[in-house]
Amino acid sequence: MKKFLKKVLPLILVLGSIMVVVALVAYQGSQRSERKPETEKAILVDTIEAEVVSLNFLVSSQGTVKPRTQTTLVSEVSGKVVSVSAAFVAGGFFRQGEVLLQIDPSDYEAALKRAEAGLASRQAKLSEESARSEQALKDWQNLGRAGQPSDLVQRKPQMADAKANVSAAEADLQKARRDLERTRITVPYDGLVRQKDVDIGQYVTPGTPLGVTFAIDSAEIRLPLTNSDLNYLELPSETEVKNQVKSYPSVTLSTDRAGVSDQWQARIIRTEGVVDEVSRVTYAVAQVIDPYGVLGKSHQQVLKIGTFVNAGIQGIRAENVVMLPRHVLQSDNTVMLIDADSKLAIVPVTVIRAEPKKVYLSGGVNQGDQVVVTTLDAPVPGTKLAVSGNATAAGSKDDPGTPALTGGDEQ
Repeated sequence: MKKFLKKVLPLILVLGSIMVVVALVAYQGSQRSERKPETEKAILVDTIEAEVVSLNFLVSSQGTVKPRTQTTLVSEVSGKVVSVSAAFVAGGFFRQGEVLLQIDPSDYEAALKRAEAGLASRQAKLSEESARSEQALKDWQNLGRAGQPSDLVQRKPQMADAKANVSAAEADLQKARRDLERTRITVPYDGLVRQKDVDIGQYVTPGTPLGVTFAIDSAEIRLPLTNSDLNYLELPSETEVKNQVKSYPSVTLSTDRAGVSDQWQARIIRTEGVVDEVSRVTYAVAQVIDPYGVLGKSHQQVLKIGTFVNAGIQGIRAENVVMLPRHVLQSDNTVMLIDADSKLAIVPVTVIRAEPKKVYLSGGVNQGDQVVVTTLDAPVPGTKLAVSGNATAAGSKDDPGTPALTGGDEQ
């Protein structure tokens, strides 16, 4: 019996092991057949809906606000400054013709009186010579002499000398009056004082700088424009403007101050007509009327001289274009879309203008297309996508998905 068990027991154990292995394999196979097939994972992306619009391009530039007219005041006469206007300080406002400085006029008033006296004396001598000339002619006629009397007889040389002396005296009087007027320092426009160089009691001579003023009726901003910018602007010629065929485009000026954006309306008034040899740009000049708002010609807030402003110039009109964030345009002029099957499609587009923050397309993207704005590391056409916020988006219970790297915020 023992011998029988020794021979049969190992065989039974081997057969039992085989049966256990077969049963396990069969069980695992049945479990596999009951599993659900794995679904394709979708990449989570953000999209925007393309919209076809018509608009005017906006050409950006920048510049510094400068006065239309600036004057360096210089003394034309000598003397001591005897009075200074309260407006003659840096930032002081003055009206046209207002006396800003008064130089001691005493010597020039005396010179004016001497010139007036000299003129009166010369005029008296001219009257005397005129009477003598008339009397000489009468004497010639009374003596019954024939022919025309000579110039000496008629005292014409003396008359010419007397007239010349009167003209010289008149010139001296005019100079004396001008010198007296020049003791009163005035400016022929409404303006502000930019710089004050002299004060009361100071002695000045011809050529002494007195200060700097500028007009406030308008201010100007030189705006550099590249050749690319000029393609999107319609700048009329001077002839077209004079004949009122076309007008210069409007400009919106802006600047940020303490986190608040201030804006002013302006208009291009001319172009400088030359290309800068160094920067290769053309300058257009924009004008702001009454920048300080003191003349009653403008209701805008104050725009100070020297302010650095950004300018948006109204450009040519574009019809039926798609405006998208600049970063969605790929380096090969393509854009990523989501097709009807929620898969990635990469389509070529026609770019009509590209700006730092915006791009304008005239072909390749249609109204209502879903444009992918999320940056994908290696986009492959046909990749399954899920739009952020949708029910089938990545992160759902059945399909956790793999979110893509984002970084496509608008610049």
